[in-house]
Amino acid sequence: MHSWPITLDDVRGAQKMLAGVARVTPMEGSRHLSALVGAPVHLKCENLQRTGSFKLRGAYVRIAGLSPVQRASGVVAASAGNHAQGVALAASLLGVRSTVFMPVSAPLPKIAATREYGAEVRLHGATVDETLQAAQRYAESGGAVFIHPFDHRDVVIGQATVGLEILEQCPEVRTILVGVGGGGLLAGIAAAVKPLRPDVRVIGVQAAAAAAYPPSLAAGHPVTLERFATMADGIMVGRPGDVPFEIVNTLADGVRTVSEDSLSRALLLGLERLKLVVEPAGAAPVAALLERPDSFEGPVVAVLSGGNIDPQLMQRVLRHGLAAAGRYLSLRVRLADRPGALAGLLSVLTRVDANVLDVAHVRVDPQLGLTEVEVDLHLETKGPEHCAAVLGELRGAGYVVSR
Repeated sequence: MHSWPITLDDVRGAQKMLAGVARVTPMEGSRHLSALVGAPVHLKCENLQRTGSFKLRGAYVRIAGLSPVQRASGVVAASAGNHAQGVALAASLLGVRSTVFMPVSAPLPKIAATREYGAEVRLHGATVDETLQAAQRYAESGGAVFIHPFDHRDVVIGQATVGLEILEQCPEVRTILVGVGGGGLLAGIAAAVKPLRPDVRVIGVQAAAAAAYPPSLAAGHPVTLERFATMADGIMVGRPGDVPFEIVNTLADGVRTVSEDSLSRALLLGLERLKLVVEPAGAAPVAALLERPDSFEGPVVAVLSGGNIDPQLMQRVLRHGLAAAGRYLSLRVRLADRPGALAGLLSVLTRVDANVLDVAHVRVDPQLGLTEVEVDLHLETKGPEHCAAVLGELRGAGYVVSR
């Protein structure tokens, strides 16, 4: 007997509990991704969920399961954003006082949203780990119930309702792709889908720069990463949760990793082709499709787990995505420091139809000669072939170019 007795009855009960609380989020087809994969691709749009992510589901089921005495003591959580908002709204709907600890660097829109959903927000710590420790100390000293973002049975049961919706909305599905941090969503979907459709492959996707699941699955137990960093803050977790890990290890069909470039390209694709705002963590399944489109049996459902992205991060990620797609090129070019040199450089760029977005002179550098200057250029380009043409034209004209 496994230590995770999550049954279909549990998940169906959670689905009834969440009726009128969490949205049954839409399933949208993507012709662009379908053509790329060679099979139908559907997007489960949890980025359109209340609070902007799937986290409301698990938070509500967890808090609803507390005893009257526990509810009277209030709840406490730690999060950089999505879990914070899910706990705040769930607690408000259930009439429970909530306190949410957030890192001091948390994006202002996420802090404001968490407060608007009814939580008392306390900013503490430079990292989520420090914030988590502060929240746990608060729970121990004041009696509030700590609501873990993924490592609790009730939380996993709440997230599992996404899996039931996928089977109802796309009964012909053959592969489900899910972004993975601690593993609560992947574990929940696997627990809901596999008993009903063991033929469906349920695959996790992690950012390669913060991928704790592959070494953990190889070892057979949760492994803690020594260092990790990714733009996908929603799945930037250094260790799988014990509860979700056992389910993932038993039921899921593996965990893939994707690069930061692919995450950026996926987010850009969401805006341009899918018309959806998706945070980097939510874009991870799309990134997996972009990296290896021929490795998934269709129909495929990609779960867009969240859409809460700080505008400043979006600006940086979009620029990264444009560069990864060959549509944004940053160069440093060495010139003779004399009148007309810059005009000559710009005339070469005009010949290859590269749009100059920004120009900056670098005059103080130990590697520069007395009569030399370097120019930083930011160019708008039309794809990888155009980037290669720009570089070839500049070098052919005798310029020393570095990227």
